[in-house]
Amino acid sequence: MAVTTRAGRRWAVLAAAVAALVGVAGAPAYAAPGVTPAVVATSTDPGTSIDVDKVVSTPPIPPRPDVVLLVDTTGSMGGVISDVQANLQQVIDNVRAAQPSAQFAVASYRDEGDGAELFRVRQNLTDDATALQTAVNGLAPGGGGDVPEAWVNALFQVSDGAIAYRAGSSRIVVLVGDAPSHDPSAGHTLAQATTALQADEARVLAVNVSGGGGGLDATGQASAVVAATGGQLVGSTPDTVTEAILGGLRDLDVTVTPTVTSCDAGLGVTFDAPSRTQQSGTDVPFAETITVAAGAPQGATLHCTVDFLLNGLSGGAAFVQRISVTVNDVTPPVVVVDDQTVEATSPAGAVIDYPATATDNVDGPLTPTCVPPPGSTFALGDTSVTCTATDAAGNVGSDTATMRVVDTTAPSTQCVPTNNPSGDNTPGSYNPDGFYQLTSTDIVDTAVQVFIGDAADPSVKFGPFPAGTKIKLVQAPGAQSKVKDGTGDIDYKVTLRGDAIITGVDDSGNTSTATCLVAPPPK
Repeated sequence: MAVTTRAGRRWAVLAAAVAALVGVAGAPAYAAPGVTPAVVATSTDPGTSIDVDKVVSTPPIPPRPDVVLLVDTTGSMGGVISDVQANLQQVIDNVRAAQPSAQFAVASYRDEGDGAELFRVRQNLTDDATALQTAVNGLAPGGGGDVPEAWVNALFQVSDGAIAYRAGSSRIVVLVGDAPSHDPSAGHTLAQATTALQADEARVLAVNVSGGGGGLDATGQASAVVAATGGQLVGSTPDTVTEAILGGLRDLDVTVTPTVTSCDAGLGVTFDAPSRTQQSGTDVPFAETITVAAGAPQGATLHCTVDFLLNGLSGGAAFVQRISVTVNDVTPPVVVVDDQTVEATSPAGAVIDYPATATDNVDGPLTPTCVPPPGSTFALGDTSVTCTATDAAGNVGSDTATMRVVDTTAPSTQCVPTNNPSGDNTPGSYNPDGFYQLTSTDIVDTAVQVFIGDAADPSVKFGPFPAGTKIKLVQAPGAQSKVKDGTGDIDYKVTLRGDAIITGVDDSGNTSTATCLVAPPPK
């Protein structure tokens, strides 16, 4: 191509535009790159979910950029080359101000008849600014006899191993030229070059320098390659190139992909979209849902880590979200108190020192409070006991039991010979006078009732009489059994056909018997 007098001005504007991306006056103010909120720390019940509005503020330049400056060095580009040499350090410094890990490479291309200058890598990717300057200083215009050049071949070579990209880098090829390309050029087609760029995940930022050759997009080639790689085509008329390049660099798409890198069992994280693609430097919204499983361990603090990848790459610590969820303890303690049945030991009932336990899923063993408490004296019959326990989370568990006190013990009944009230004689072994005291005592009942039966006639039943009653017992086999009031301290005179069967009955219906033998008739 013929040398253009505007080339120097065009490259100066290009350098200024790249610098403007990261800090010249008039550039837009970007939010600090990263995810907001970066930390979610909360508590919730098992089986619930938490909705969080996430915003990922993307950087104006992709993370870990590998930038290849691919420059046309045909004869028309002399002024452009001079300004590249003069402004390279400013471009490097400004890009690194946004992405300190940025590396650059320098390559050049001409036309098919230019021999070794058809395509050359002047400096592979490096962060050595001095080496880059040396490479740019070696650029010199020349060759390029006809209008089309060989940048299709150059793009193919860049992505066919000529440039050693770093693993996990954002790859941008800045194609600078003022003419379209032969297609095929040096045996490589635009389709082949596009496929190679896509395989490298490299985007093309085409700087379309206008001039006698009609610019890179004179035949639509540049538009096709930037569309296929997600890049930008930047117009470069003298009056609009700064605005166009700055806008083009800002318009490079970034795809944000939330990726869960670790998550404790019982905790899950989902998003309303698997990824979103927007312009770099913009805020990308996501609706995040944090879910706690119904069976998540209560009282535990569960963690998840989410990395918001940019074009599949880690943006660094600012794009990592950390989630911490404490699972509320909503389960009450398990309280156990069992029914008890005991024998009464006194008129008051019985002391029952019953066992009661409480166990919490988080706090472990607890001491329950019971009403009435263990060791209390329980009255005859049924008494309800309620035991409760409260865990550290305020959950209350309880259990109820019945304490039953029963009286199944029979009273002790006796027919005790006693003195003849008319004399002081002590009755002999056979109690010839027939005086008896009817006694019946019970551990529970203080007033046992006594009944008198006739051994010779089962149908006879006299009473009840209070325990301690004194009787005069007379046997008359041919007479009618009967009871008459006695005299003195003898309460009753009892006439029976046979021996007296004495039965003591307590309040619970327990019975015991004794026999009062009738004195034998006198001889």
